[in-house]
Amino acid sequence: MLNQNVNVGGQAVIEGVMIRSDKYISVAVRKPDGKIALKREENQPWGKRLKILRIPLIRGAVILIESLIHGIKALTWSAEVAVEEEDNEKSNGSAQSKNSWKLKLSTFISITFALAMGLLLFFWLPIVFTNWVGVETGFAFNIIDGIFRLLMFGLYLGLISMWKEIKRIFQYHGAEHKSIYAYGNNCPLTVAGARPFSTLHPRCGTSFLLIVMIVSILVFMFLGKPETFIDYITRLSFVPLIGGISYEFTRLSGRYKDNRIARIFILPGLWLQKITTREPSDDQLDVGLIALRSAIGEIIDMDNVIHYDGNGIIRTVDTSTKASQDENVLFSSPDN
Repeated sequence: MLNQNVNVGGQAVIEGVMIRSDKYISVAVRKPDGKIALKREENQPWGKRLKILRIPLIRGAVILIESLIHGIKALTWSAEVAVEEEDNEKSNGSAQSKNSWKLKLSTFISITFALAMGLLLFFWLPIVFTNWVGVETGFAFNIIDGIFRLLMFGLYLGLISMWKEIKRIFQYHGAEHKSIYAYGNNCPLTVAGARPFSTLHPRCGTSFLLIVMIVSILVFMFLGKPETFIDYITRLSFVPLIGGISYEFTRLSGRYKDNRIARIFILPGLWLQKITTREPSDDQLDVGLIALRSAIGEIIDMDNVIHYDGNGIIRTVDTSTKASQDENVLFSSPDN
């Protein structure tokens, strides 16, 4: 029996997992010393604030933007946690604060560069290559442009999958999927309970991006062949609509994943996830499960719980009960 009480989703971050539910957003990250840093904050989806943002197609574009914002924040925090141990050993308080700002600036530059590269690889270069082919009709142009975009996407995933650090992120991606499967099927939220499940999930962001690539071909056909700068800007302005349509397809694929006809359309995305997910270790799966348990509202009450307040001050909190697992978990307050 599937668990329909709370909808959850998430993504892998640096040495960890972010899980988002309707109530909370939780990020769990394995620190260099082996402990787990856990950050939880309330989730206030835009769709709950304004009814109009829940309309089909519009909601997809809104959720896409929300996911991007939450994902960037989670990645930034996981990067801070990853280097925190080294900073604590080498720096005093003022130097740590300075290093934190340097890290945030570096992360901002890296994310900006990544977004720019995304536009270059998946928007501009396919158009340039298609122009070299010399097609004139809008229909043929957009078909070839779409093929180039799919090839660039596949090549990009194949190349980054060879990077050691990215392989670890892909393992945490697998841990995220297994954790969500265990929760969705009402299984114990333990390593043993989640281990049997697949690392492939029909509602995965990888599948979503593949759908975006395909939907963009169909949408851009109505725009014809881009000739001017305004034409290119017009194409970019249709990205929210493409995201909205793609979200509805992804949502349906998760609902009807057992339907034979639906599986024909789902399979390409699952095949692609064989690149972007890896079988996680027990330690990695445990991180994903802690993020999920926190996101659904469970209080993670374990030994050596440490709170990081908004000023970065660390204080130890006495716990009245012991955890069922032998783990050291750090809890970071939402205003950190």
